[in-house]
Amino acid sequence: MAWWRQDWIRRLVTSLAVVAVVELMTGPSGSFAAPTTGLIGSYNERVSVYGLFVGRRWMVFLVLALVFFGVWSAWLRWGPRTRASWRSTMATPREMAARRPVRWGFYLVLLVVAGFLPHLVNDPYWQSVLVEQIAVFVLLALGLNVVVGFAGLLDLGFVAFYAIGAYTTAWVTGALPTPAPFGIHLNPFWAIPVAIVFVMVAGILLGTPTLRLRGDYLAIVTLGFGEIITIFANNLYGITGGSYGSGGTSGSHPIPHFSISLGPIHYRWTLAPVPYYYLTLVFVVLFILGFSLLEHSRIGRAWTAIREDEVAAESVGINPLKYKVMAFAIGAASAGFAGVVTASQSNFIFPATFTLQLSINVLVLVIFGGMGSIPGVVAGAVVIQTVSMYLIHTPPAGFQESDLYMYIGALLIVTMIFRPAGLIPSRRRRREIILSEAGEAHADEVLTGDVA
Repeated sequence: MAWWRQDWIRRLVTSLAVVAVVELMTGPSGSFAAPTTGLIGSYNERVSVYGLFVGRRWMVFLVLALVFFGVWSAWLRWGPRTRASWRSTMATPREMAARRPVRWGFYLVLLVVAGFLPHLVNDPYWQSVLVEQIAVFVLLALGLNVVVGFAGLLDLGFVAFYAIGAYTTAWVTGALPTPAPFGIHLNPFWAIPVAIVFVMVAGILLGTPTLRLRGDYLAIVTLGFGEIITIFANNLYGITGGSYGSGGTSGSHPIPHFSISLGPIHYRWTLAPVPYYYLTLVFVVLFILGFSLLEHSRIGRAWTAIREDEVAAESVGINPLKYKVMAFAIGAASAGFAGVVTASQSNFIFPATFTLQLSINVLVLVIFGGMGSIPGVVAGAVVIQTVSMYLIHTPPAGFQESDLYMYIGALLIVTMIFRPAGLIPSRRRRREIILSEAGEAHADEVLTGDVA
């Protein structure tokens, strides 16, 4: 056998090539005047080598390539044994977790921790992140999980429902050029049911004519819907304020904060993020409970049947269009509330906030956490958003914010290779994986859900 055909040589060359590409993508940018600057700087720029000494970038990435090669080789040698040991070790905890009292006790502990979290995190930046980047994205991920995870419908325009909820809040509170309904400027609390109704109606209007499509065709239509809403918000200056957003035209005013005035209770939310965190946490718990009940109800079973085999589901009397529209409408509800929170806390909204990138980001949270798994999508949103905000707030050496989604994409690829059902897969998908590893199902059925 020639030396270049040996497996360890191929792994080494592959490791060097992968890390070289990462080094190039994360290096300095070039320019038209000096197009080779970025290429040369990516490998030859002077940086701190793990704080030990100052050297060249290629030294850092050479070490990373060797580490990657070592981990890869170790996994190939001891990976099966490690997985077997892990399964035997986790057998007892999983058996205990299957008991309802233990599971509910664990959820109660998590809820208590979440309640004390703002008091443990004193940094104003991270307190804002808890609301704007974690709690809001948990709501968005929960809603999209109903559409993608429960019903199996690929929605690339979910940001549209988020935008509708935010602009509805601005409208009913009198913060848009369009007069408020009946000339009455409502408290943002009243915007919650109005926004939820509006987004659910939008989900019905979108779903009724388009959910007869499947697969890529449905994804393209939903993508177009999200872009249409963004373009309307950006161009209709007399209605939405256009690219200036709410409050950008004369005569309009900021979106007010939430406030309560019930008898002796008088409280007004301000720019401080902690009160918004607790308000959002209450609704996150309500949505989790509601979606959990739906998952195990007749509607949830119909969604599962449609996701696994729409033709078979229709043959046993399930109306696919009816339940697909229900999934769109119900999933949009949490996005509508997220829009209310964002609008009220920030006082202003802009069309640039509601982009396709945000829809893709939420979809990544669902896939990474585990499609169809409520604990999974919550964990996925918390993990990815926390890590992303940490990288932006405290960037390590060589990190550029413009590269963030490249790293998220790489993480998603690794997840699909090594844990295709997500960080915390649903029970059904976990069973499919076990059957597949035991040779009782095809490997590709783990994602398509064709296992009975």
